[in-house]
Amino acid sequence: MPTPVTLIPGDGIGPSIADATVRVLEAAGADIAWDVQQAGQAGVASHGDPIPEPTLASIRRTRLALKGPLETPVGKGFRSVNVALRKEFDLYANVRPARQLVPSPRHYDDLDLVLVRENTEGLYIGKEQYVAQGDDPQAAAESVAVVTRAGSERIIRYAFEYAVAHGRRKVTLVHKANILKYSSGLFLEVGRAMAKEYEGRLAFDERIIDAMAMNLVMDPNRFDVIVTTNMFGDILSDLISGLVGGLGLAPGANIGKDAAIFEAVHGTAPDIAGKDVANPGALILAAAMMLDHMGQPETARRVRDAFTAQIQEGQVRTRDLGGAAGTVEFTDALVARLRG
Repeated sequence: MPTPVTLIPGDGIGPSIADATVRVLEAAGADIAWDVQQAGQAGVASHGDPIPEPTLASIRRTRLALKGPLETPVGKGFRSVNVALRKEFDLYANVRPARQLVPSPRHYDDLDLVLVRENTEGLYIGKEQYVAQGDDPQAAAESVAVVTRAGSERIIRYAFEYAVAHGRRKVTLVHKANILKYSSGLFLEVGRAMAKEYEGRLAFDERIIDAMAMNLVMDPNRFDVIVTTNMFGDILSDLISGLVGGLGLAPGANIGKDAAIFEAVHGTAPDIAGKDVANPGALILAAAMMLDHMGQPETARRVRDAFTAQIQEGQVRTRDLGGAAGTVEFTDALVARLRG
């Protein structure tokens, strides 16, 4: 019986890359029953809500979703629809692989990194307020970062277990405990203690966030699996995407105990929506991650291998990768390759 999956096409270029991804997965033989739902601006247009109840009900039922980029409506009560979905389903682990498929301007060799980001705590909890001084009620602004021991333990454990399961060699914990001695200090303390459980199986090291940014640009191959807090992970995940060709090749997974949402991590790109120029690669690669999660690894491998071969051969690439193909032409070629 096909596995039910909620499909959220999204906004901007989302519907076109979602359609491309569905076609590719069908050509690869993925055993999926799609339940198409709306969110973001499309959710407002169809249901008057950026996260409609039918969409939430679908994800509760399927426990799996593939999501295109979403636009957060202004003045609708959400700082981010994406963050709201993560909170709703407690999707605490954001997994962002970055694998080199096209030549790098700095000539990195075979770069293959995975960033594991805590997805529900830190500064992104949105606990903010203005602080009055004298007659000015908004003289200062205050944001609170909350890092819990339980939250730190489950994300760092996830990173170590991911590394073991995928035959990785090392976990690097990124922090700012030299300055943020309580919040980052707690995260680092948990990581150091947990690393002892994996001695002999995995190497462990730690880096301060600013040094890590420099190290990733200068010599990223020294790293393997990276685990860090919410905001640091948000920044570093875009940095490592830039090392391997940009956000057009950047898939992401949001994993929780009871649900998982896989996504293209780039934005809606409204300036090119409807122009048949978008690169569907990020969502296709996210769908391959989803297939692994679903227990269809052979189909995931077929999708990745076909996509990689097409990118590396270079005859049919989208414009952001130096080619001239549109979304449909790129997808047609990939579907033909999968069907042999």
